[in-house]
Amino acid sequence: MARVNERLMAGVNDEARWHGLWWEWALLTGITAAIIAGAGFQLADHTGSAHISWIVATAAGLLPAVAWLAVSLMRRKIGVDVIAVLALAGTLGVGQYLAGALVALLLMLGAALESYARGWASGDLRALLNRAPRVARRVADDGNEEMVDLDTVRPDERLMVYHAEIVPVDGYAEDSAVLDEFAVTGEREPVERAPGERVASGAINAGAPFTMRTTTTAAQSTYASIVRLAREATSQRAPTVRLADRYAIVFVPFTLLLAGLGWAIAGDFVRAVAVLVVATPGPLILAAPIAVVCGLSRSARRGLMLRDGSVLERLGRIGTVLVDKRGTLSLGRPKVTEMVSAPGIDADDALRLAASVEQLSQHVLAGAVVGEAARRGLSLSTPEDVREEDGRGIGGRVDGHAVWVGQLDGDLEPWAAQERSRAELDGAAVVWVSLDDRPAGALLVQDPVRSDARRNVRRLREAGLARLVVVSGDRPQVAEEMTRMLGADDFIAQCDPEEKAERVRAESQHAVTAMVGDGVRDGGALCAAHVGVALGATGASAAAEAADAVLTVDRLDRLGDGVEISQHVRRVGMFTAAGGMCLVLAAMAIAMTGLLVPVAGALVREGIEVAVIGGALSALTGGLRHRRLPTSTDELIDQFTVEHERLRDALIRLRSTADLVAMEHDGSVCVDALRDAHHRLRRQILSHDEAEERRLYPMLTDPAGGPEATATMTRAHTEIRRLVDRVDGHLCLTSDSRLDAEQVPDLLATLYGLDAILRLHFAEEEENLFSLTSASNPIAAEPVPQAQ
Repeated sequence: MARVNERLMAGVNDEARWHGLWWEWALLTGITAAIIAGAGFQLADHTGSAHISWIVATAAGLLPAVAWLAVSLMRRKIGVDVIAVLALAGTLGVGQYLAGALVALLLMLGAALESYARGWASGDLRALLNRAPRVARRVADDGNEEMVDLDTVRPDERLMVYHAEIVPVDGYAEDSAVLDEFAVTGEREPVERAPGERVASGAINAGAPFTMRTTTTAAQSTYASIVRLAREATSQRAPTVRLADRYAIVFVPFTLLLAGLGWAIAGDFVRAVAVLVVATPGPLILAAPIAVVCGLSRSARRGLMLRDGSVLERLGRIGTVLVDKRGTLSLGRPKVTEMVSAPGIDADDALRLAASVEQLSQHVLAGAVVGEAARRGLSLSTPEDVREEDGRGIGGRVDGHAVWVGQLDGDLEPWAAQERSRAELDGAAVVWVSLDDRPAGALLVQDPVRSDARRNVRRLREAGLARLVVVSGDRPQVAEEMTRMLGADDFIAQCDPEEKAERVRAESQHAVTAMVGDGVRDGGALCAAHVGVALGATGASAAAEAADAVLTVDRLDRLGDGVEISQHVRRVGMFTAAGGMCLVLAAMAIAMTGLLVPVAGALVREGIEVAVIGGALSALTGGLRHRRLPTSTDELIDQFTVEHERLRDALIRLRSTADLVAMEHDGSVCVDALRDAHHRLRRQILSHDEAEERRLYPMLTDPAGGPEATATMTRAHTEIRRLVDRVDGHLCLTSDSRLDAEQVPDLLATLYGLDAILRLHFAEEEENLFSLTSASNPIAAEPVPQAQ
């Protein structure tokens, strides 16, 4: 990435010791060779040569110890390295050459092990730093490609990404793309991006070459923000680490006092040397940093990139979280949730004509209309005489029809008035479609609640968060309804960024508070919280500046993972440090009595340090209550999730048919619509239910909580079959292609009841079963129908 990456990677070499400097390993090898040579001389009865070899080994360890002590003194600090220097010098002074050699060996071995342990634990963070892209393939207007420095790329430029290459900046795909986003989001399965969908920088092209249109510069891209956070995470120390340093400094005079007491009591300086040899603040110095780096690495793998160790520590103490609805609890983009057509007009045809006109509009809702047409596989036509009126809509001629999409003037027909009333209750926007100056259809557009939203709220509760507040731009009635549905504690509706930040400050007075938002409009609120969490997965270019953490995967439940990882890291660090120091103090007390000679003390010391390092590395595993499903189950859930999205059309047809029966039951159009709805229910819904019971439910009984978890779903299937059979019974009683008036009340109760049960059943499955998947793009939940 040329200059951008040079700035982002600056300072990485300062952390090279985490991988083990070459001289550490070289010195360790030399000391080991000198000790082995001395042992050989001793066995050959050449004691003088053996002592010389061990003195050389001791001196080799003394040199770096003196250097580290000098660095501490230059910083006006009495570092713990003074203990190592006194121990090594003491062994030489009392003639304990083998003990000195062992202390030198174990001192360098400890340094090397610390370097290796930290390097291993921080591998995921460093991988982000090392793989940042540096160049891009720019496509000129004439189609020619050229390799350019990534700093020169600007928004709205066209780039080519070949197989196995990294997406250099954020943008939108112009062709279909298959991307491996594991390094950014932590998801192992490749994802498909259709033309027009967002592609995030840092992802790897796992399919055929594709072109993309850029939306940011390199410095503003998602991956650059994540790299900046990774850089800070590997360079800053957590409060626990600094506290351990202070305790280690107190440990120095205590050790000298204990060594002096042992010398004074017995009159034997060897005891003082033994105390110095066994004394190590390693548990204090090593446990917390290694555990924190393990936590940062694990959080990164789970899709939560933290700025530094102090954020990790605060994360574990969060009591309140405020969540901006957009993109976290909802999909974050407008979506057509229902298409209703006027009697006698085909809904797909009305949608196709509307989308044909809307494809030339820049309105925020136009993309939702065109996207719904694409989802249904409708082929769009080229419109003519297109005119767009700001704030009202767009019109034109398509296939000989005058098409208008937008607002309607004048009185509404009964079906249209009913849809407008229902849209107001649902908090949805209505896009009207007129054909040849007659209302022909209505598109209900919402930013729908995600299928995993309620489960994500439960996951945050499970992680220990006591209070959850929903922040929404909706009117209070809609925000309150969603808050109840999600099981949250409170809501904030229709507030501007300043009011939002003020509410965060107020909540922060009572508990450690986190704010989850997009990092742009919520910048003030993110800064006001103890932990600001930005949605990097949705392209928040300002995330690194405004937030303490970035969710690189499109899942709020990973914040709960981060909280549990933080709590686990804190427990591991504290237990390892406390346990290690108890062992050190016990060994020092034994050495002061003369029962532990310097040689044995050196071995005990290193055994303690190795145990501490191993204990701290245990933070790499454990601590999470949530477990991932097998890949085969994940794939099956994804398959049924996609089917649910396709079955949405059958639900819309069912509701439209029920409305038609209520208004025009005595016509043949009504009976034809009823037969079509019944056919779809049997061919699509019932066959889908049977496949779920046969293939999916048996695989989910254990992950979802035992056989009882799917019992209510199976019971719902039974009721759905009963109601579908009841519709079939009414069709059998129909004569002359008309419904008898006596059939209408029971048929309406059956159809509306079936509609309500299906929507609720779909929502329950998507919340309780489908959201178990590790996929990062949950579908929108079907809105629960309002009371009629």
